Formats: sequence, structure tokens, C-alpha cells
Amino acid sequence: MKLTTTRLITSLMLFAAVAITIATLSLDSSASHGVVKAQEEDGNVKSQSGAGRIHGTWRVHVTQRNCQTGAEIRTFPALLAFAEGGTLTGATTAFPPSLRGSDQGVWNHNGGRSYGARSEAFLFNPAGAWVLTQRITQAIQLDHDADSFTSDATVEFFDTAGNLTSNGCATAIATRME
Repeated sequence: MKLTTTRLITSLMLFAAVAITIATLSLDSSASHGVVKAQEEDGNVKSQSGAGRIHGTWRVHVTQRNCQTGAEIRTFPALLAFAEGGTLTGATTAFPPSLRGSDQGVWNHNGGRSYGARSEAFLFNPAGAWVLTQRITQAIQLDHDADSFTSDATVEFFDTAGNLTSNGCATAIATRME
């Protein structure tokens, strides 16, 4: 019974893994140490009311992928909010709210229209006990008008002792919420 429950939870976690957006394996080292100041966008994009920068709220369409082949596994919607100053929060439909907390994380500007982000969320079993932490690391490319972005992500799952238990991959497209 415990093995079946563990497999079910692991399967659910892998589906949620892709639950936000998407990623690189490494971020600017300052991003992993806390809040990172957002830098101004280059002159080729809009700059009024947050346009031209990543900060704002985004509707995200996530595609969970097989890491080896890139084949689509499933898709689902999510929301991401990038705050000025370098923090982010998110929510996903990949898991019921009782099994996964919200995403909390940081983002950084890599130059031009390129950004990086890292977020974490707690995962729970049906009895409500914390069983895993999900970490999503994303490489984000803002479009020229700053109204949409694409991203690639890696997703990692850690047990309560901090040991890596599994990982996954995802891509996403997002549009700015107006």
C-alpha cells in the first residue's frame, strides 16, 4: 500500500513538475541568494507601465515534455507574477491545491530580453503531510513587444531531507495579463 501511494505521489509530482514555466540548469549566482534587482530592458522594447520588462502577471500554457525525446506528455495552464525587485509567485492547475502549495521564487535579468527564474513549491500527500519540494528553473525569452514570452524549464523534486528524487522538463508560452 505504501509503495502504491509513493508511486502515485511520484507520478503526480512529475506531472506538476512542469507546472510553472521553464528553465536552465543554472541561474546567475546572485539569484540563488535572494532577491535580484531587475535591470532596465534594452531600447528595442516598450517601457511604459511595465511593458518591456518581465514584471507583471502572465497566463502561462505549460507543456510537460520527455527530457530525452522532447515529446509532449501533457499541457496545462498556470499563472506567474513577476514583481519589480526580483521576486515571483505562481499557481498551477497541474495539481489540486491540497497537494501543492504556490510557487515562491526569484528572477533575474540576463540582458536584452533574456531572463532566468527559480521557484519552489511544497508538495503534500493526500493526508496533508509534506513529502517533496519541487524546484523549477527557467530560461525565459521575452518577445520584442514584451507581450509574450517562451521558456524552457527543468523541474527537480527533493525529499524532505533535501535529496533529489526525480526530475523533468517543460516548455511554455505566456501572454501578459492586461
